Amino acid sequence: MLAPYASDPARSRGRLHAERVSTFRSDFQRDRDRIIHSSAFRRLKHKTQVFVEHEGDYYRTRLTHSIEVAQVARTIAGALGLNTDLAEAVALAHDLGHTPFGHTGEDALADMMAPHGGFDHNAQALRIVTRLERHYADFDGLNLTWETLEGIAKHNGPLAAPLPYGLAEYNASHDLELDSHASAEAQVAAVADDVAYNHHDLHDGLRSGLFDDADLEALPVTGPAYAEVDRLYPGLDRMRRRHEALRRVFGAMVEDVIAVARNRLANLAPSGVEAIRSLDGPIIRFSKPLYQDLKAIKGFLFRRMYRAPSVMRERERVSRVLRELFPLYMADPGLLPAEWHADVSDARDETALARIVADYVAGMTDRFAIQEHARLAG
Repeated sequence: MLAPYASDPARSRGRLHAERVSTFRSDFQRDRDRIIHSSAFRRLKHKTQVFVEHEGDYYRTRLTHSIEVAQVARTIAGALGLNTDLAEAVALAHDLGHTPFGHTGEDALADMMAPHGGFDHNAQALRIVTRLERHYADFDGLNLTWETLEGIAKHNGPLAAPLPYGLAEYNASHDLELDSHASAEAQVAAVADDVAYNHHDLHDGLRSGLFDDADLEALPVTGPAYAEVDRLYPGLDRMRRRHEALRRVFGAMVEDVIAVARNRLANLAPSGVEAIRSLDGPIIRFSKPLYQDLKAIKGFLFRRMYRAPSVMRERERVSRVLRELFPLYMADPGLLPAEWHADVSDARDETALARIVADYVAGMTDRFAIQEHARLAG
């Protein structure tokens, strides 16, 4: 049973290109399935989360991160009476636009694209699902529903002008109402992203040796979790102790989001999904005390993990890969694969060519970017 403020696929605003209704799946289920079967989703397997893909088989990639976000989103959405299929679809698609090498690659590409409208991974995700996936006979992209596109574009909140390139371009022909909040399902996907990376970055950081369990025992949320495990399981071996503590951190975040959302929904009593969109703030969020505790954890991760000397050295190396690849393709677009040559021929100016090169480079996996750099730059 869906809550009155849940997104109902039977009342979807539909797709840009009309299609026959599926016999067995709702529109949001079809969106989810198309995302899973897309080329861009498969490539997430070899794209950086924090550690570059070749640094270890046990670290998260963009693919495993997206799967974890989808699991959290389904749990929260189900507990709140929301549409779990839409929440899952947005969660699975939220990182499709990421470049190789994570935020390091995005920073490099944004710098090189600054004279040509910039680069933003959320805008690139929308560009992928509306244009760059070219498999269907009747349309470019995946022809997702309005609700899923809205969630991809603004799951982190309303967008103000100037809009990133890609979002502005698409919104001009298919209005996603970017100045309002997204559905509750999309907001769930955004919070699920925070839950997933707060949890797994702690786990990956411990595995990498950048910090240890004693460091986490001194932090809010994680410290009480370790203390509870020690009380319940005295003498537990190190790896089981770590897992038990971090799963409690994970659970605390999910339970906090559900409790806060239930309270806010009961107090505000939104009559429908449009009432959710018109609120002056997100309906799905952490409590203020937990939010402050998570800020402390993020500060710790920033110092000890994201800006660790070994991580920064690798970031510098992979940033150089993209900063040297991009101008090579700009100088000689013939280096692009044959299937991109028609787009290059249609490019009217340098900015149009730069956007094509950015689309190609952003779609690379970590390993392919490194291989191409070695082949072309030596």
